[in-house]
Amino acid sequence: MKVNYECASCMLRQSREAIEHATDDPDKRMDVTLKVLDHMHKNFKRNKQSNKTGTDLHHMIMEATNNYDPYKELRERGNEVATRLIPMVEKLLEEDNSLENYCKIAVAGNVIDFGALEQDTDMESLIKKQITIEPVINDVEKLDEALQKAENILYLSDNGGEIVFDKLLIEKIKEDYDVHITLALKENPILNDALIPDAEKLNLDRYCEIISTGASSVGVVEEYISDELKSLLNSVDLIISKGMGNYEGLTEMSIKSPVYFLLTTKCNVISREIGVPIRSPIILEKDLN
Repeated sequence: MKVNYECASCMLRQSREAIEHATDDPDKRMDVTLKVLDHMHKNFKRNKQSNKTGTDLHHMIMEATNNYDPYKELRERGNEVATRLIPMVEKLLEEDNSLENYCKIAVAGNVIDFGALEQDTDMESLIKKQITIEPVINDVEKLDEALQKAENILYLSDNGGEIVFDKLLIEKIKEDYDVHITLALKENPILNDALIPDAEKLNLDRYCEIISTGASSVGVVEEYISDELKSLLNSVDLIISKGMGNYEGLTEMSIKSPVYFLLTTKCNVISREIGVPIRSPIILEKDLN
């Protein structure tokens, strides 16, 4: 997806928050803010890829502040919030253990996004509300049919906290469809995205093969990810892609494998791109070949 004029103000907000998380020094904050403005002036251009632009901006901030994990506390908070909600979620799944319900819960978990939302957002209340909303686009029947035929699938993770709900869906897919699942996560920090240690702590290696995307990027950025991931994107039977960053990146690529996007739209630009209201739960099949 290409940048829109609205992306500029969002990136500036994210930059301020990242700087405030990265350093307490007011002088350093001012120095880095000036670098952000210069970086945006030089790099925020028409037809630029949105998530690559955001990735480069965050890397510049991390390097300038010498803090390479400014969202560590928020990522850990996301995991704590999601873990507290597991008893409630498990009760919902006992009442309805369909693939659709597991997908809806995984999509609701996608609201745990401290890059897209304000830092003081009450994530717990937002998730509880989001779980009750029916998907505005719901291609779960197509996903079910594709999983019945699949042998190998790729699952692209998104945020910390959200991965707690992803585990439930991954378990469901493994048990009901007996496919080989490769779970791709960031090896190094970017925003509050889930990392390999988050998956290992949840024992996800019992259900899937865990790999690095090869890059600490906002979603998938073709020129940054590993050759291994590029190969999987074009060889697996299907891809389950979580979150907006992966949507932004994958839609800039030509991919042979069918993609199922599971996300909650949290910005006007992506909502308009998909054609739904903001904060819409989405289970969307998309051919990117």
